[in-house]
Amino acid sequence: MGLRASDVMETNFYTLLPQTPIAEAVKIFKQASTEKGQIVFGMMVIDQQGNLVGMLSMYDIFLLIRPKHIHIWGEMSDIDVSGIIAQACQRARSLVVGDIMTTEVITITPDTHLLSILDIMLKKHVRRLPVLEGGNVVGIVYMSRVFDHLLERLAG
Repeated sequence: MGLRASDVMETNFYTLLPQTPIAEAVKIFKQASTEKGQIVFGMMVIDQQGNLVGMLSMYDIFLLIRPKHIHIWGEMSDIDVSGIIAQACQRARSLVVGDIMTTEVITITPDTHLLSILDIMLKKHVRRLPVLEGGNVVGIVYMSRVFDHLLERLAG
């Protein structure tokens, strides 16, 4: 039978609502990190009925803060970048999670084999996979948890 998502998934997790302000979402990230004792880099976004509608990750927030056309600015030493991050953070406070979340989310089931999980994470460059059963969110598999599990097995 082998190892499945149900063997490595977290069932105690935080979620966000699409209408949560970005500033509040950041506070929830900090709270989750404090409670888990490790930095939380992404969360599932659910609607009022509990349906998965997206994911918000550190990457989404980075994309929000980074100027869209920075690649055409030249070398960072060529320009005055003072205040750019502060301005971007100020503008971000008026946005909500639904404005920047990733909506195309890859999901798995509790029965998904660990090798399939590894394959998805590597091929799709995702660090967390929501676990759905009958359309309901029942957990999340984090890349770090899969890695920890493999380390335990490798160490013997």
